[in-house]
Amino acid sequence: MSKQTRTLIVAPQPFYEDRGTPIAVRQVLEALSEDGRQVDLLTYAIGQKVDLPGLRTFRVGKIFGIGDVPIGFSFRKVLLDIALTAALWRLLRQNRYDCIHAVEEAAFPAAFFGRRRGIPVIYDMQASLPEQMREFSLCRTKGVHRILRAFERWLIHNVDTVVCSAGLDPLVRSIDPTVRVQEWRFSSEWADVPPEDVRTLRRELDITEASPIVLYCGNFEPYQGVSKLTDALPHVLKEIPEAVFVLVGASNGAKQTKDAGRLIQIPRQPKQAIRRYLAMADVLVSPRESCSNLPLKVFEYMASGRPIVATDSPCHRTVLDDGLAVLVQPTPEAVARGIVKVLKNRAEAELLGKAAQTYAKENLNHQAFKAAVLAIHSRGAIGRRVERLV
Repeated sequence: MSKQTRTLIVAPQPFYEDRGTPIAVRQVLEALSEDGRQVDLLTYAIGQKVDLPGLRTFRVGKIFGIGDVPIGFSFRKVLLDIALTAALWRLLRQNRYDCIHAVEEAAFPAAFFGRRRGIPVIYDMQASLPEQMREFSLCRTKGVHRILRAFERWLIHNVDTVVCSAGLDPLVRSIDPTVRVQEWRFSSEWADVPPEDVRTLRRELDITEASPIVLYCGNFEPYQGVSKLTDALPHVLKEIPEAVFVLVGASNGAKQTKDAGRLIQIPRQPKQAIRRYLAMADVLVSPRESCSNLPLKVFEYMASGRPIVATDSPCHRTVLDDGLAVLVQPTPEAVARGIVKVLKNRAEAELLGKAAQTYAKENLNHQAFKAAVLAIHSRGAIGRRVERLV
């Protein structure tokens, strides 16, 4: 195997799949490839093949016969991560790498091996590990939570750079003020959808032209706050009886229509198909409350130019303010009031949507994202020093 210097990216997810972290990893790979970088990707043996100039992909886990990996912690993921760790050690012995870019839990073995081999390590922190694990009852106990916090502290102390989801910067700095930390601002560039495509989608979903559409896109994990949105439905219908809620991202694989056609649940869609749904919406909702990291969908929401209703949480406040969205308290009643406000004040709502879209064009474009990736991956930029994202 070649001794050529390369960057190693370790992604403990199915790759490629149209869901949060794999989408983010693909954007990083595309930015590095466009710059002519040589990159090795170590990931699971699940997902679609991605061909990019300079990219070699190494996959693990075929021997386990695992065909899919759900979002979050699972026994399947533990097995695959063991295989990933072994493969990581082999690649480090066989190749010269200028840095290791390790995503989520893969940063633990990357930090351990990287320090011993003198290779800088970038920790791609999509979420806080202790917060992620809180959904499991065992991990809610004080003792287990302290252990998870200790692991997280060890990791941040032992990497050279942390690049994290928007909203996690304060947490990282509170653990180690000396580590270089930067927050992601992912590229979200909008392409207009033909009106006929939007009308066709309405017909497919049996939604009349007169019905305003309240849209949510993303997974249905508890931390996303989807229950607050569905609980807001009856409050909205009291004010706007013709409204329809469309929730895109269900994992059950089948369309479901409930509440006399006022609530439609759609299975997860390919990323390219999501644009039609966003273009169809009259209001986009992000009801997340408990997590400290910004959901990737918010960048897409902003680029679409549709008005946004979001819970007034620290993670949303990293990019949204009262001039870009309607920010509400994390209760079904407050979410409902925000939705009704948008639907009854169309001129004001349109201004909010256009302001968010302008922000996205100026700050969330591909060139800005590519420049950030290249800065992170420049060998001279990797070091234990404090630097805030510009």
